[in-house]
Amino acid sequence: MKIIAIRMYDNGFMNQSFAFGGEEGRDAFDDQIIYRSSLQNFLIDTGSEVILVDTGFKSGYAAPAKKLGAPLYMGEHVADYMDALAAAGYKPEQVTKILVTHKHNDHSDCITNFPNAMVYISPEDADALKLDGPGIVRAQYGQPYKNFPNAQQVADGIWFIEAKGHTRGNSIVIAEDGDIYYMMHGDVTYCDAALKANKFSIIFEDKEAARQTLDRVREFVSNNPTVYLSTHCPEGYENLELKRIMKL
Repeated sequence: MKIIAIRMYDNGFMNQSFAFGGEEGRDAFDDQIIYRSSLQNFLIDTGSEVILVDTGFKSGYAAPAKKLGAPLYMGEHVADYMDALAAAGYKPEQVTKILVTHKHNDHSDCITNFPNAMVYISPEDADALKLDGPGIVRAQYGQPYKNFPNAQQVADGIWFIEAKGHTRGNSIVIAEDGDIYYMMHGDVTYCDAALKANKFSIIFEDKEAARQTLDRVREFVSNNPTVYLSTHCPEGYENLELKRIMKL
């Protein structure tokens, strides 16, 4: 199994109020404490399948400019999603599955670019995006996986897991490779510091569910050797490159 980061933006920042303020409110944190930001999604090459975990913005997306005091600056443009995928050596027709962690456009904009892919997404977020048709698979979370009560195995060693909170249909993906677990969690946290501090971001749809999800994620990471692959901070691709196990 090979996992690749599809990198789109880098060298950005987010403030602590944005990264930590989802539960206690932004006023509980310091706007002048800054964490690094980036944007990347992930690709899993099993040898027999090419599986995307999320797809980024459509080509030509105009990201907000760098601004003093902004809660989040995504960073400098590295590549459009489809160009980054091509640079990694993959063509759209090779992709067999897309696992959408949630509905936001930095995770879902390019799903229509893959003619042979089955798109797995929660029923709630499929409804929100008005996705339907033969290529859309509404997740059937019928199995427990470790400490997560609702999951679906979508390929050998690859699990699509219900993880509500950030959106009402939020999901995470875990890929097993030997004795290491790679967790691609979408936006459960926006930076690794938030995971360690037991905080979630200011953006959420269901605060109670987001707390339950973060508790389960932290329990999983504490009990299993996990490489934590974030979307919105450079530790996402750095952890992958180094096979760095998250320690809480």
